[in-house]
Amino acid sequence: MDIQQLKYFLALSKELHFWNTSAKMNITQSALSRQIQSLENELGVQLFYRDKRNVKLTPAGKFLQEKWSEELNQMEAFHQLAKQIHLGEFGTLRIAHPDSISSSVLPHFIKKISDAFPYLTLELVQLTNETQEEYLKNYKIDLAFSRDVNTSSAINEKKLGYENLSFVVPENHHFKTLSDISEESLKDQKFLLTTGDYSSSYNLLVQEVINTYHINLDSYIRCEFGSTIISLIKNGLGISILPHSYHLHQNIGIRFIPLPFVTDLYLQWRKDDPNPILKNILELV
Repeated sequence: MDIQQLKYFLALSKELHFWNTSAKMNITQSALSRQIQSLENELGVQLFYRDKRNVKLTPAGKFLQEKWSEELNQMEAFHQLAKQIHLGEFGTLRIAHPDSISSSVLPHFIKKISDAFPYLTLELVQLTNETQEEYLKNYKIDLAFSRDVNTSSAINEKKLGYENLSFVVPENHHFKTLSDISEESLKDQKFLLTTGDYSSSYNLLVQEVINTYHINLDSYIRCEFGSTIISLIKNGLGISILPHSYHLHQNIGIRFIPLPFVTDLYLQWRKDDPNPILKNILELV
């Protein structure tokens, strides 16, 4: 018994006419008759009552018509799904991203993927840089946006763009423009800084700003995510140095003062990853 025999049986059970069925299935009437007889012999079950004028389903045939019709529809659905998976049009893509691009790059990126591949499931996570690299290497995520240059031979990366860093202060702060900021005016400021690997390229850039302005870090708070830092700034707990794209987060009560320091943004993925979904997304990018 094979799928084609089931299709012949289901077609005949619907038409109840050998000549009509053979014409629709593009098979001779005698060949169709042999296929049905072979199926009956293999099952040891009579599927049709037939004489020179009529073809009718037996009770066993009617039962199998219902069951096989359901199974064949399910098999065809599975086949279509498998084909979509093979083509990278169906499945799950896990993407890690920094907090700063949540209202800038990320929405446009996700919309582009969703428009091109509407049946993909997208999972978005925020991780520390160290965790992000480990997750990528161990197949816990598939793509990662990062502000840090990749140093692993197991990971590929593509530079997507860059943006300025900014001093982020409460709206009522006396810092209005970059000309208001100096080593002297920063002396009594409390800083809120992100955590992470201090040797990473992003943190080295922040450290460069700190060194340039001779910022005193005797009193500061460190936090993992920039959106939390911004909430603390709103509550008067200090000021910070963050990517300028945070200004798109609709931060009422916050002022961004762009700095002449540029942070890059990269897209990173496993080298030689055979995942067809990933291949499609990278081509889209």
